[in-house]
Amino acid sequence: GRENLLRMIVRFQNIAQEKNIDISDELRTMKTMHASDVVWDEITQIESVKPSSPYVYDFTVEDTETFTTFDGLVTHNTMRTYHFAGTAGIQVTLGLPRISEIFDARKEPRTHAMTVYIKPEFQNIDQVKKIAEQIKEVRMKDFVSSVLIDLTDQWIRFKLDIAKTTNAGVDPQKIPKLIKIRNCDLSFEGDAVTLKQKKEDLKNLHKLKYSFLESHIKGIKDIVQVVVSKEGEEWIISTLGSNLKKVFEVEGVDHSRTVTNNIFEIHDVLGIEAARNAIIQQTKFTLDEQGLGVDIRYIMLLADLMTVTGEIQAIGRYGISGTKSSVLVRASFEETKKHFTAAAIRGDRDELTGTIENIMMNQVAPIGTGDYELVGALPRKKPL
Repeated sequence: GRENLLRMIVRFQNIAQEKNIDISDELRTMKTMHASDVVWDEITQIESVKPSSPYVYDFTVEDTETFTTFDGLVTHNTMRTYHFAGTAGIQVTLGLPRISEIFDARKEPRTHAMTVYIKPEFQNIDQVKKIAEQIKEVRMKDFVSSVLIDLTDQWIRFKLDIAKTTNAGVDPQKIPKLIKIRNCDLSFEGDAVTLKQKKEDLKNLHKLKYSFLESHIKGIKDIVQVVVSKEGEEWIISTLGSNLKKVFEVEGVDHSRTVTNNIFEIHDVLGIEAARNAIIQQTKFTLDEQGLGVDIRYIMLLADLMTVTGEIQAIGRYGISGTKSSVLVRASFEETKKHFTAAAIRGDRDELTGTIENIMMNQVAPIGTGDYELVGALPRKKPL
């Protein structure tokens, strides 16, 4: 509304002055919106009209109401995505950083994410929401509204938002039994949980506060955000955080299609073939997202090289390239001086049996016509 916008204008002005940032153009637009009556006109009727031009731009997508707001902005009122309390949009690593993660075989991606598919018999928005609530990790800090620390008697009192605990299906009276902190007594009274040390230690008081707030109450550990969205006719759950094994145990989850971007986790739970397929699919998705058309056979070849030993190997100095038998091949990738020095000390010999090392030595590589040394004379045909 108009008053909310005015408060935001004042807030932005103050922040811009503090940080010495020029946002005069943006503020001018917002002030125009605040002063304009057209922006705040109520939409009373929407009707179809005959086009006055052969060119028509239709911004409407299925099951939405589309309308124009300020300055020609087209707004979609979709309600095809559901964010849960304390969550925002989930952003995952894409582009070159994600390609590097895959081919460097990093055990921990920068952002862990999962796409959780739901079985057909559970494709009801209420049921999908319940599954998402079972998956999302809930910690004590989600329920605590204020903290009081008594340094004299050395106790901490955490005031709870009872409405939030009720909505999350957590009985506040059972919280002291759910949380296990060594050498501490927990008690619930009124709307607060009190923590007191068995042995007084002033230095340890703030550590206990942190331990209490980070205590796991329900859901699956490490899955900090969940978003329910609709793809086509199917509801899915996107998560920030990953725990494939535990998610498979949730009733209603389609474990035949649910995936994570943590390739090592896929390997541990489903095996090396599943990890190989994940490398192919995630590489293809990342390249396609950047508009790069790479033939799937090249990606399959790299995935095969990375997983042929039964373990996931990086295409790097400590993976496939770093384990080549040829000294020249190892030196051609990275750390050239290191490989030559180590080979000289050990007295290694390079037999020049591959392609790369022969090209480096300006010799014919043993492939194609260079793979044969047979010379023969063809018999001449007798004249007719």
